[in-house]
Amino acid sequence: MITFVTGGARSGKSSYAQQMALSLSDNPVYVATAKVWDDDFEMRVKRHQNERDERWTNYEEQRNVGQLPIQNKVCVIDCVTLWLTNFFIDCKNDIGASLILFKEQIDALDKMPGTFIIISNEIGMGVHAETEVGRKFTDLQGWANQYAAAKANKVILMVSGIPVIIKENHNG
Repeated sequence: MITFVTGGARSGKSSYAQQMALSLSDNPVYVATAKVWDDDFEMRVKRHQNERDERWTNYEEQRNVGQLPIQNKVCVIDCVTLWLTNFFIDCKNDIGASLILFKEQIDALDKMPGTFIIISNEIGMGVHAETEVGRKFTDLQGWANQYAAAKANKVILMVSGIPVIIKENHNG
C-alpha cells in the first residue's frame, strides 16, 4: 500500500508521515533519499534524525529504495524531490531518463508487500523557476508526483500543517 503525502515547504509533511507510521507500527522504517550537499543541509538532516527515536530503523538510499529490505514494513520515504534530484544529476538533466528510473522504483514499491508513506513537494505551486534547468526539474517533479499519486491508495495534501485527503482507495 502506498500513501503519498505532498505539499509545500514546511507544510508539516514529514511530521505527519512519521506520526502516521508510528500509529501503524511500533518499529517503522525511515528511508532518507537525500545527498548531503552542504553544511546547512547537514543541519536539516540532523534535525530530522533527532525527531526519530530508537523505535525507527533508518536507511540512507539515494536511488534504489525498492531494493532495500523493507518488505512487510511500515516505511516513510523522505522525499521524492531529493530522490529525483539524484536521478536528474545522474542523467545529466534528462527529464525522460530520470522519470523512467523514478517510475521503476515506484513500481517496485507498488508490487512489494508493506505500507509505504512517500513524502513529496509541490514545487510547481511556488515561484516559477528562473533557469531552464529549474523549469525542467519542476516539470520532472510534477510528472513524478502525478505518477506516484496515481499508484497510491491514499493521497494527502498538507496545507499549513493540516492534512487534506484528496484521494482514498480502500480497495488497495
